[in-house]
Amino acid sequence: MLTDDIAGYAVAERTRALGPEVVHAAKRCVIDWLAATAPGAVIPPASALTEALAEDLDRGRARLFPSGRAATLRTAALINAAASHTVEFDDIFRDAIYHPGTPTVAAALAAAESHGASGETLLRAVIVGYEISTRIGATMGRAHYKYWHNTATVGTFGAAAAVATVLGLDEARFGHALTTAATFAAGLQQAFRSDSMSKPMHGGHAADAGALAAMIAGKGVTGARDILEGEVGFGRAMGDGPDWRQATEGLGERYNVTRMTVKNHGCCGHTFAAIDGALALKEKYGLRPMDIRKIRVGGYSATINVCGSKKHSTPFEGKFSLAYVIAQALNHGSVRLDAFSPERLNDPVTHALVEKVELYLDPEVDKTFPRQRAANVEIETADGRVLRHHQPTRKGDPDAPLSDADLDGKFLELASPVMGEGKAKALLAAAWRLEGLKSARELPFGAGRSALRGAAE
Repeated sequence: MLTDDIAGYAVAERTRALGPEVVHAAKRCVIDWLAATAPGAVIPPASALTEALAEDLDRGRARLFPSGRAATLRTAALINAAASHTVEFDDIFRDAIYHPGTPTVAAALAAAESHGASGETLLRAVIVGYEISTRIGATMGRAHYKYWHNTATVGTFGAAAAVATVLGLDEARFGHALTTAATFAAGLQQAFRSDSMSKPMHGGHAADAGALAAMIAGKGVTGARDILEGEVGFGRAMGDGPDWRQATEGLGERYNVTRMTVKNHGCCGHTFAAIDGALALKEKYGLRPMDIRKIRVGGYSATINVCGSKKHSTPFEGKFSLAYVIAQALNHGSVRLDAFSPERLNDPVTHALVEKVELYLDPEVDKTFPRQRAANVEIETADGRVLRHHQPTRKGDPDAPLSDADLDGKFLELASPVMGEGKAKALLAAAWRLEGLKSARELPFGAGRSALRGAAE
């Protein structure tokens, strides 16, 4: 059975010598997760979840980030994962159309803290969760992404695998954690075709459901061993009957955790290539908003389907409007958290640029999705010039990676307003030496109430 093969890999991974590049990549994933989670922790839905789940807080050995407030394992995984997916700065595995850090790191951290696991065990849990879930996601392919949100569905496997690793489940019980996770998996794309809080909740549910699957498997709850490849299993019900051989290809030999995309813009990743292309033209030709008559963007199918609206009256709408984020980039030179402030959302110069954007499906660009995320950007100027740029990838993708210094800068930019600069720097330093920590709880969480309140406001 497929899940038996995957479980065999996972158990062997606990004692396998890991190359320094794999360990380093896993630490980058944890740091990037912390960066994305900090600003999301002080706004809905995470702030609402802390009220709704109050009876599961102030007890347990897991912690909410960044406050350090005590929580039970599942509650910490749920709230932290939802927070990490809220401001749209979390990592991506390009080939699977999937944000693995959101559910995987959240669940791994909650389990490691709850069970007194070391920093090395936490990193191994992250690696196993990434390797298993990214391969399942890539195997399911575009057919799955037509209706389902991969971070919600595939993410459940990442969380289950991570928690099962921390719990030290044997092969049989590890397999049952995965099979139960498969039938817990859910999350519809329609949830983020309009303004709602369901999308970050998808990540929260995946972390919670995956953690539960592993926890109950550890106590003897069994699942259907052929749940992935069976006649009415995950692959057929939620895809087009994929070739499951891909799911075990390279396991333990090639590490997907080393091929992550670190987001450089605070919005939907399907807009990134177009943003990068527009910024390249802006820089090359010194373009100002008043210089621009028309903007044409050739994108791939998901860019059209997910980000084709010009609505931007709320932060959520703005993050999923290619026209808006392109206008932001051309007007202000970046798309960071401040791009979705009330002032920016109502800026008349940006409004005017939004109306000049035309988005179309480019067959050549679409042909290579999801393994390549490209865009063609054309800007017609007021003086009659037509400026063109082909953006073959996104800044932050594996073939155009952000450096460690870039990642540090991103972390401090996003975490410092929430934690305070000193605490953010201390946490960053500890995360870079995570494999040497005797306990995952040595990561110095904790932000003063005034800092959290100020960041929320």
